Amino acid sequence: MTDTLKTLSEHHAFGGVQSFHEHASHEIGLPMRFSVYLPPQATHERVPALLYLAGLTCNEETFAVKAGAQRMAASLGLALIAPDTSPRGSIAEGLPGATANWDFGIGAGFYLDATEAPWSTHWRMESWIVHELLPLVGRHFAIDDQHLGIFGHSMGGHGALTLALRHPGRFKSLSAFAPICAPTQCPWGEKALGGYLGEPGDDRAQWLAHDASALMKSQTAAPYPQGILIDQGLADKFLAEQLHPEAFEAACFAAGQPLTLRRHAGYDHGYYFIQTFMADHIAHHAQTLRG
Repeated sequence: MTDTLKTLSEHHAFGGVQSFHEHASHEIGLPMRFSVYLPPQATHERVPALLYLAGLTCNEETFAVKAGAQRMAASLGLALIAPDTSPRGSIAEGLPGATANWDFGIGAGFYLDATEAPWSTHWRMESWIVHELLPLVGRHFAIDDQHLGIFGHSMGGHGALTLALRHPGRFKSLSAFAPICAPTQCPWGEKALGGYLGEPGDDRAQWLAHDASALMKSQTAAPYPQGILIDQGLADKFLAEQLHPEAFEAACFAAGQPLTLRRHAGYDHGYYFIQTFMADHIAHHAQTLRG
């Protein structure tokens, strides 16, 4: 695999450029896609960036099309990076059970490196994002990859929380929309972790290493002293069974980690909810990344 980048499309937006790309990923072993929004400030300086991780059933286009983030990113001088959520194509989707179960855990990337066959060959989302994609965008775009924030939604909220905690110092700011906060305690997480990592064993250490609540609980000092922001809709049909924000809230309290967990009556799990509070999240990150 090479460093060659294929630009699929470009679109002017709010004085900047929204673009979509594909590259041959060494980590995944398949072509992978991602989107980048560069604000107008990127024409004369390298700009901080926010990495957004989308949820189940989404791809690299979902955030750019549905979230409504570009206007404020342009005004604050922040780039936006949104990777695809999973390996794609006939090789990936032809694995036993992948297509049938894509919506429910197996098949969707879950932002980790699988260790169990047949998933371990291509399902290396954590390594692709942290070790390949972020350096790639730093080389090809006017992005300061030393000043990155991370956020996401649902499965992507899980990914944002876990990658931020598993890679100390890599991301300077952190937030999430309706994240899966304790995957070891919910059906989506149990299915995905069991398929990708195997049965947990007596100590469950392999699973807990990808559980945001467990990772936070193990911290000896607040990893984000400037605070973490989470928004959760109370009309979210997945809240009680799948998301468990109260577990992450308790873990933050135990670790002394400042957390703003906002619970919103009437809001569900979709992108109307995300659009409503997107400006707050971008402002949260800009306060750290732009000072």
